[in-house]
Amino acid sequence: MSALRSLRPYAALLATAVLGGVVAVGAVARLGGLEGETTVITETVASPSPSATSAGGEMSVNQIYERTASGVVQITSTSGNIAGGSQQEALGSGFVLDKAGHIVTNYHVVQGANEIRVSFSNRDTVEAQLVGTDPSTDLAVLQVDTSASALTPLPLGDSDKVEVGDPVVAIGNPFGLDRTATSGIVSALKRLITAPNRFTIDHVIQTDAPINHGNSGGPLLNSRGQVIGVNTQIETGGSGSGSVGIGFSVPSNTVKDVVAQILRTGRVDHAYLGISGQAVNSNVAETYNLPVGQGVLVESVTRESGAGKAGLQGGETQVVVAGETYVLGGDIIVAFDGKQISSIEQLRDAIAGHKPGDKVSLVIYRDAKKTGVTVTLGRQPPSPQG
Repeated sequence: MSALRSLRPYAALLATAVLGGVVAVGAVARLGGLEGETTVITETVASPSPSATSAGGEMSVNQIYERTASGVVQITSTSGNIAGGSQQEALGSGFVLDKAGHIVTNYHVVQGANEIRVSFSNRDTVEAQLVGTDPSTDLAVLQVDTSASALTPLPLGDSDKVEVGDPVVAIGNPFGLDRTATSGIVSALKRLITAPNRFTIDHVIQTDAPINHGNSGGPLLNSRGQVIGVNTQIETGGSGSGSVGIGFSVPSNTVKDVVAQILRTGRVDHAYLGISGQAVNSNVAETYNLPVGQGVLVESVTRESGAGKAGLQGGETQVVVAGETYVLGGDIIVAFDGKQISSIEQLRDAIAGHKPGDKVSLVIYRDAKKTGVTVTLGRQPPSPQG
């Protein structure tokens, strides 16, 4: 059986005299949105000199490494109680966002940490402060107090422009081997993976560039040296905990939005509808004579959510069609704020485009009758269970 691994920390008990030994971090869905000064994160285009790139602006792996490796950091997080003999240390990766000393990494790299330290390419190691986290996207922002000359910000690219087959480079600290570069291609787009709080991360980039424990939080770079993803999970294929050529990265456009919110308020608020559901397909629609052939079946509704307060209804009858389980009898959502909805992904994207407190209009079918419902979106809870 295959095993999806969060590049989660391998933790090691610390003793007063531990020599050698590599401590590594690697990272690890349900329906996400369903269930001071303002800082704006914008796309930055690297400006390599003509002599360093091809006519199309693309760089070799070596050129990408030379330009970006100094912006990749090693993160050491310490948790537990040393007095009680339960202190643990774990290693991960991150990258410099700006000259103010902000560092992007994975939430699971620093989860529960009492102390976080960041090591730069010049071997300087400094203590980092946690600015904010978002378990729903497995992202975190740190800040270090160090000279601007020690900071090499990496530009964020546009992940919406990424295509299958594009060459990519991953740089990180697998098994503590600092600033290791691996290369490959974009293997697939719009994958769904599970966040540490069990919600779904959407639009994830899949790559065959080897990613291992310790790469978590490090950048996935395109051929122009831009960050298009944050490496977060690997599929081990049941072979243990090592790479089998299937890795996953949180897309840079998600990073931009999350980081902007963290720098602005110190937190991230995701809009929440409060249902679980499944897309209607032609098989189930024809077999059970549903009023529409496309939409999202509302299978259950969280009572105190926006959907619950608006009176949306879940189903009661469980059926199996072509090997898929459906719960029928509830509402069918066919439109969200004027946009047709035919899949769970479309519904989650529509929710993600709003903030808690927004009022949205839904078009639903209930008992074969078309009607409209207004829902006030809530704030996503800590986990799908509430």
